[in-house]
Amino acid sequence: MFVLKKKSAQDHTDLPPDAGGDQQHSDSPRKSTSSATSSLTSNKSKFSLKSRPKFDRTMSAPEASAASVSPLPEGITDPNYRPPPGYLGNLTIPQQHCLDKLKKELKEEGLFVEDRMDDASLLRFCRARKFDFPAVKLMLLNAEQWRKDFGVEDIVNNFDFKEKAEVDKYYPQFYHKTDKDGRPIYIEQLGKLDIKALYAITTQERQLKRLVWEYEKSLRTRTPVCSRVVGRPIETFCTILDLGGVTLSNFYRVKDYVFAASGVGQDRYPETMGKFYIINAPWAFTAVWSVIKGWLDPVTVAKIQILGGSYQAELLKQIAPENLPKVFGGQCECSGGCSMSDAGPWNDAVGATGTATAAAPAPASTAAPPS
Repeated sequence: MFVLKKKSAQDHTDLPPDAGGDQQHSDSPRKSTSSATSSLTSNKSKFSLKSRPKFDRTMSAPEASAASVSPLPEGITDPNYRPPPGYLGNLTIPQQHCLDKLKKELKEEGLFVEDRMDDASLLRFCRARKFDFPAVKLMLLNAEQWRKDFGVEDIVNNFDFKEKAEVDKYYPQFYHKTDKDGRPIYIEQLGKLDIKALYAITTQERQLKRLVWEYEKSLRTRTPVCSRVVGRPIETFCTILDLGGVTLSNFYRVKDYVFAASGVGQDRYPETMGKFYIINAPWAFTAVWSVIKGWLDPVTVAKIQILGGSYQAELLKQIAPENLPKVFGGQCECSGGCSMSDAGPWNDAVGATGTATAAAPAPASTAAPPS
């Protein structure tokens, strides 16, 4: 679910506006990434942490920022990649100390999960709390407790969203290919929401489980594969929120789910917003936005664009026509509908594994929003 991050008492030191997103080419044109339609995952909707795609370790990497005390991740092949502040390859001494102390204490307390707590993942929590160590550790420990309470690993291994095709008719939420910077694109059509029909076929609890399933797929599969494809770390998403046809009454009736989903994104999967386009925004929303953006984290505000009905040209600056669904001004018309395809390089066996292997059937569920 989309998240508008409020200013936090822990937000002492502001990072530059691009610090929460992926730093891309600094002086070269963006390149579009292509996608395929074969599936990487099994029909049981399982992800293996140990099979999570890695960068090619045989590739040489550009040098880290001259002022950084941390090296770049291995395998970066994009010569123009420059990590933003707070990312691997561009950490100050206090930032590196915060990361090292976090790992050390987690290991001493028996709380370190090697497969999930790599440096890049821990740094998402560090950036979310501006490297304020007590706040960082508290946020991470709360997230870990929530994972146990909500049963995240069981959801990853066993959850099957069998009603996906029906839910798609009344509340489309889906990932679809990549933007010009290599980020997975997430699309949510809130204006199509039919709350009565939606809750006749599913429940809020199952919607939240679907949300978590998709976050896990994104962090374990989608972003690592996208990173391999473009040769640099991809840790965020390009989101399109379509408000066309939204009514206050419909939104009010789904607000509990919206707030719960936003909390999951902001508190459990932080720092995953790259670009955020709100399209078909009614004039009233634009007016309200001009007021509420002053209450929000400036880093978040810098990533958001509010667009009315003439949004197509702006989207096409960031997304190649062949990757943008036709309904939004692009050229893509996936067989069976873009919202049901989960099209992207993460479903390309070559892009995902580095070898041409047979792909497994697609999973039952495919949509969940980034924070």
